[in-house]
Amino acid sequence: MKHSKIATTLAAVAAIASLAACGGVKSDAGSASGSSVITVGTTDKITSIDPAGSYDNGSYAAEIQMYPFLYAQDYNTSKLSPDIAADDGTWNADGSEFTVKIKSGLKFSNGHTLDAKDVKFSFDRVKKINDENGPSSLLANIESVSAPDATTVVFKSAVPFDVTLKQVLSSPAGPIVDDEVYSADKLTSSDAIVKGNGFAGPYKLTSFKLNEAASYDKNSDYKGLTPAKNNTVQVKYFADASNLKLAVQEGQVDVATRSLSPTDIQDLSTKYKDKVSVVKGPGGEARMLAFNMKIQPYGSSQPNADPAKAKAVRQAVANLIDREAISKNVYKSTYTPLYSFIPDGLAGHEDTLKSTYGDGEGKPSLDKAKKLLSESGVTTPVDLKLQYNGDHYGSSSADEYSAIKSQLEQGGLFKVDLQQTEWTQFSKERVVTKDSDGSYPVYQLGWFPDYSDPDNYLSPFFRDGNFVNNGYANKEVNDLIVKQAGEKDPQAREEVLRKIQALETADLSTIPLLQGDQVAVTGKNVKGVVLDASFRFRFSPITKS
Repeated sequence: MKHSKIATTLAAVAAIASLAACGGVKSDAGSASGSSVITVGTTDKITSIDPAGSYDNGSYAAEIQMYPFLYAQDYNTSKLSPDIAADDGTWNADGSEFTVKIKSGLKFSNGHTLDAKDVKFSFDRVKKINDENGPSSLLANIESVSAPDATTVVFKSAVPFDVTLKQVLSSPAGPIVDDEVYSADKLTSSDAIVKGNGFAGPYKLTSFKLNEAASYDKNSDYKGLTPAKNNTVQVKYFADASNLKLAVQEGQVDVATRSLSPTDIQDLSTKYKDKVSVVKGPGGEARMLAFNMKIQPYGSSQPNADPAKAKAVRQAVANLIDREAISKNVYKSTYTPLYSFIPDGLAGHEDTLKSTYGDGEGKPSLDKAKKLLSESGVTTPVDLKLQYNGDHYGSSSADEYSAIKSQLEQGGLFKVDLQQTEWTQFSKERVVTKDSDGSYPVYQLGWFPDYSDPDNYLSPFFRDGNFVNNGYANKEVNDLIVKQAGEKDPQAREEVLRKIQALETADLSTIPLLQGDQVAVTGKNVKGVVLDASFRFRFSPITKS
């Protein structure tokens, strides 16, 4: 045991040293004079640093540091405020156009002017590129963007008085890029992005090695909401949570975020409480199962396709899931059971899955699952290929999905083939595209909201052209999602939200499992780590003594 621990420690220290020497980050000598370098460690992976090609937490965590937005959220609040916008925006009389004035005299870190045409360019390219892993689905309500002059941007909305529009402008679809650096019709490579130096957020990205290391310097030209209080931030990407835990424990990184295991967090907060601090932030993260409607058992592309049997399979799965057991045994109650498509704390939340499936009180029901499959003519055991990912969704995913496999195999109703795939491959293979039906019949999905609104737990999953890209479509659900976005009466909107959830409770293209808080661990000499109400971790307020 002692030899094993020593070897693990040496391996982790060697890994940290190799990251610093790989050319992916700069040494302290390259930072501003008199400034301590902030080092951040994470296991979260990046898909792309081009905003048009990514819609995942790891990528967005990088993008919010280096790109400006029209609007952003203040630390510790959920209030949207102007970032590079000069006002709060105005609707015209019929609610068809939303006009935003931007600040004058803005420029990118390469010296290029930042004006309204860059804003129009940024939104246009997201929709035009329409990357399968990109955020174009968030812009479904925006028909067009115009720039009548250098400081005016006009959004033409398909939904009058869209209550979600400003929040979409602050989302992963909202980073403003330099139209002289980025391609209008295809993704721009990370090398070209770093070389082009077209950044106007709080930081400039000065070096980058995909999922190994990144270095950021303070952008003194930034005129937005969250100016940096430090001069340099280095990010190191770890292959597993155990090495990340060791790094923050030994002071090799100043901040560890996404994702430490619940056991590691518990260990750090007790045994090492004199060396580190544990910071918690608002919840909002959701963990769920997603079904590929094409290739799940009896899916629409299967030789034995049968919509009724396919739905019965999904509903049987819902009857067998024991969320409380996963919450307690795997996550030490750092995640709580989620029985709703809209998490607790947001308008429209209702525990429809709790009352509809299992025993009606949150526990599973083998008898209900068995009866459902039998009455639907489904032959058992049902072969179910289940895919998960541990390097993006956390190392505890292995235990989580092992538990789900055991739960589904209770009573012999399912025979589960459990597999894991590395994130960059997983994120591409899970989706249904025009050329592919996807590779995973049922798979793990996690969600950090783009903005604090119930719409963001519905549109990306269930609306036509949604981000999940799992082959799901329901016209009634789609139309109701559009309707709620334009409903200004809170009570009337909440009624629509409840109706959407009732329909989804029957359809089950996804099954919500757990809801969790944000957690970061810091050294005792580090201050200003804020896990804010926008569910994002920004480098700007961090200081180190």
